[in-house]
Amino acid sequence: MPIPAPRSSLTENFQKDPRTNKVNLSIGIYFDNEDHLPVMQAVRETELSILKKLSPKSYLPMAGFAHYHDAVQALVFGNDSPMRAQNCIASVQTLGGSGALKVGADFIRRYFPKSQVWVNDPTWENHRFIFERAGFEANTYPYYDETTGGLLFDAVNKLPEKSVVLLHACCHNPTGVDLGSGAMGKTDRRAAKARSAAVRRYGVSELRLGTGR
Repeated sequence: MPIPAPRSSLTENFQKDPRTNKVNLSIGIYFDNEDHLPVMQAVRETELSILKKLSPKSYLPMAGFAHYHDAVQALVFGNDSPMRAQNCIASVQTLGGSGALKVGADFIRRYFPKSQVWVNDPTWENHRFIFERAGFEANTYPYYDETTGGLLFDAVNKLPEKSVVLLHACCHNPTGVDLGSGAMGKTDRRAAKARSAAVRRYGVSELRLGTGR
């Protein structure tokens, strides 16, 4: 029987805990002040709109729903991004965030077979597992400073050439400490200088929830 991941066992312990003032910090799910998981107004309106316009459900293309790709690209990179205008961004629709990591891991393995993967410490156990199953050696780099509650990110400068670095773009789970746009820009420049393949894991489900914008 496999040993449960630390944060998975934490959730199980939370559910068993009889105390009423407990707070579950293991999974990034938003609850309101009444401890309910709310349906956001934008989601409610969108679902009702879809129900009013029911249409046949056919197979999607292999890469997924084209309109969805376009909307996500505009959200993540900006509607006026030069990269979008030049068709330099490729999108693939996957089953959840872990599915995206699996597709990405297999893709990188094909073109960077000798690279090592570096995931931040702490992160979710399935991140390491997915890359290991793709054939990579998965390592960790220090990310969270328990003393200051900030970042320990300079270690990225010392990674081997052509390293694959997995980043949380926003709402870092489980620490809540983000790189921010300034640090993210420095990361891009460091990666280019070190000839590293920097891979960002975009938690799009949480995009803009951390800042409210």
